[in-house]
Amino acid sequence: MKKVILVLLTILMVCSCGGRKESGAKAPTRVKTQLVSPALSDDAQTYVGIVEEREGTAVSFTGMGVVKRVLVNEGQAVGRGQLIAEMDDTQARNLLTGAEAQMNQANDALERYKMLHDNGSLPEVQWVEIQSKVAQAKSQLEVAKKNLADCRLTAPVSGIIGKKLVGAGETALPSQAVVTILDISSVKVKVSIPEAEISGITPSTPSTINVEAAQKQVRGGKIEKGIQADALTHTYEVRINVQNGDRKLLPGMVASVKFIADGSQSIAGKVLPVTAVQKSADGSMFVWTVDKDSTTHRSKVNIGATMGNHVAVTDGIDIGQRVVTEGYQKLSEGTKVIY
Repeated sequence: MKKVILVLLTILMVCSCGGRKESGAKAPTRVKTQLVSPALSDDAQTYVGIVEEREGTAVSFTGMGVVKRVLVNEGQAVGRGQLIAEMDDTQARNLLTGAEAQMNQANDALERYKMLHDNGSLPEVQWVEIQSKVAQAKSQLEVAKKNLADCRLTAPVSGIIGKKLVGAGETALPSQAVVTILDISSVKVKVSIPEAEISGITPSTPSTINVEAAQKQVRGGKIEKGIQADALTHTYEVRINVQNGDRKLLPGMVASVKFIADGSQSIAGKVLPVTAVQKSADGSMFVWTVDKDSTTHRSKVNIGATMGNHVAVTDGIDIGQRVVTEGYQKLSEGTKVIY
């Protein structure tokens, strides 16, 4: 009996230890991170901008009718020619049926009168009248087919559904937008520039754009300058073209825009906060980088000049890579983190 009790106690202790081991799995370490950004000049000007679509298209029916169904949702990607919505086509089908009957009747009359015309027993005036009726019937048939086809609304361009303005059961009016389709394969970042500073910006002025909502930082492209100032704020609108192949930049997102003035002195490399760079025992510099699987790795770097509380990293990391800026004291190779 004592042996049985001893065996049971041993099993319970093993199970208990196993349970404690499993429940004691280390939770991810919370840290703060930052994406590696391109180096900026010490006199870079910073502005707040708004992301806009490259082009927006309002899609509407050409006639009036009750919308039967809308097949897309806001934010959905659509291709050119894809069905967007359908209108109740009962009346259009009835008109098409009538037009087809008239076409058949006109063709039948044409065949019968043709025999008389060929025999010379039909006046030319009456033959011309028969041909005119056939032409009218054909025209009405084409119009009826077009009206039926117009009950189906298809996308004229590829893009993303921006807004859905009409729902099923509502009456759509001619030229009333049912949805808007936005082309965001590239976007524009709109910035208001004070009139005293607009002369320093040219179509090729370098810029860096940071969109926190998309966790993305990019170089700006060609700049489009407005020529008319706002009467109240005395600012000019400029739009910076930005490539958006991954479609992470969405219309309405707030962007931080930095223009680098011509002739400014810039630090080389990529910029990080000074506190993100650590010094190892052998004197080399390193940072903690975060991989896509949220694990940290010690990455050796070479640093360049400092600018305020930022330092240039000339080698060891890439632009867009995520680096730990706070909480690195608790890290080791392969530590799982959340940020």
